[in-house]
Amino acid sequence: MAVSSNVRSGPISIEPDKLVLRKPRVEDASQIHALIHACKPLDLNSVYCYLLLCQHFADTCVVAEEKKGEILAFLSGYCLPTNPEVFFIWQVAVDRRLRGQGVGKRMVRTVLQRSACQRCHSLETTITPSNIASLNLFLSVARDLGTHCNESICFSTDHFGRESHEAEYLLRIGPFNVKPEDK
Repeated sequence: MAVSSNVRSGPISIEPDKLVLRKPRVEDASQIHALIHACKPLDLNSVYCYLLLCQHFADTCVVAEEKKGEILAFLSGYCLPTNPEVFFIWQVAVDRRLRGQGVGKRMVRTVLQRSACQRCHSLETTITPSNIASLNLFLSVARDLGTHCNESICFSTDHFGRESHEAEYLLRIGPFNVKPEDK
């Protein structure tokens, strides 16, 4: 998991609190792919992968879009099949122009409030040691939730075989209780 920013430049014409946070739709997949592509060091998956996330996992993913329909942030995640009390965050991408404005935390809070996550009392994610932005985001999430953040090795560099990839450390945040979204 990594948190990164888009490489676009120029002023953003929307305030972070004016963004619409919603479930992704299949039509969003190519924009999500382009956002992830621009957000180094995130691992880029195929458009097909993002199509599946938008179709099969929309309840546990979030896009943040501005009025004109541009997707400026994306969070993907799912409840662990073996333990539905744990929400796993796969990727968080925020356009560079919105970094440091709490958009990532808002997306985490939004998804945790959904009925799909009503049983979740912990969250997990993996980060690389060099991804300080991701670490800071999740330490801040843990503080906001009033809980602990524990770190352990998840995948060593050896697990990635010939692919040059840093180790991935597992962050486990919890336990916590989040009030569900209003119906």
